Amino acid sequence: MSRFFKTPFTLSTVAAISLVAFIIGILISRLFVSTTLQASAANAPASSKHVDVIVKATDSQFWQAMLAGSQTAGKDWGLQVGLFGATSEADVSDQARLIENSISRNVDAIVLAPSSSYALNGAISRARSKNIKVITVDTRATVPSDGFIGTDNVKAGTQAADRLGELLQKKGINSGEILIESSVAGVQSLTDRDNGFQNQLKARFPDLKVTAHRYNNNDTATALSQTNDVLSVNSRLVGIFADNNVSANGVAQSLQENKAKDRIVAVGFDSDPQEIDAVKNGALKAIVVQNPYYFGYHGVVTAAMSAQGRYAPPSLDPGAVLVDLSNMNTPEVQKLLKPPATKGK
Repeated sequence: MSRFFKTPFTLSTVAAISLVAFIIGILISRLFVSTTLQASAANAPASSKHVDVIVKATDSQFWQAMLAGSQTAGKDWGLQVGLFGATSEADVSDQARLIENSISRNVDAIVLAPSSSYALNGAISRARSKNIKVITVDTRATVPSDGFIGTDNVKAGTQAADRLGELLQKKGINSGEILIESSVAGVQSLTDRDNGFQNQLKARFPDLKVTAHRYNNNDTATALSQTNDVLSVNSRLVGIFADNNVSANGVAQSLQENKAKDRIVAVGFDSDPQEIDAVKNGALKAIVVQNPYYFGYHGVVTAAMSAQGRYAPPSLDPGAVLVDLSNMNTPEVQKLLKPPATKGK
């Protein structure tokens, strides 16, 4: 398997052994049951478990890839998996409604990518009070959960800062002003990402200053308008960090329309067809890409382990890959850029 898919787990040896034991246990059970029983995934040890997966938005390729991973895990291990999501990443109340629906259905576990680090705390706590296991994905909540799967966003933000700063140095630019175009305020994964970027920029490139930080409410048109505004008033702007795919799409469109893609170094985050095109045409010089399919697959496996009383890994991190023109067409990176996708309800 490629180095891009080697998983840098940060968990104890006991947790790792438990995860392997969970999978081996299912395989052994299938090996020794009768031929008739082997034909049905419903005879796997965890087959009676019902796991609901709730993502931030069903209209995003990123979250559709996570849902596809969850769906595959359900098929692989004979679990009942429900796929759900809000219509917009900004619609926290819709996510709260979906959690309450899962509680009313008395599911065994919920895999949740929360749109807010704190606004869903009550719903998460109510689910756990009903003995429903909750695995958070991508963004940590500020109340206890039964596990977390996601990228180390501080480290990923550091990767973005390193690349942006290095590219500016290659252009002979060692000082200037930087815009952070961000999606939604109050989301821990984005906060960590932006902090990692800013702290690394200060450490390695102290004369590159973040002087503007805009929030677009996860709307490409708003990101476009905000970038246009900064470009028009700030002649010292030399770089932009866009901390998710929606933000990056707005930034790339602005740089294209203003014929500024050669003057401004822009680095994005996540991937979708528009972002990939922007890397190809040079509007984005690089993107930091996560593995949402992994989030979904291992989120469901971890949820089933927790629901069965096994020792589930408390935290899993698949890492992030920096993608640019030099590696975007390799088979390993293509799997990240074009993952399977499915829509939830």
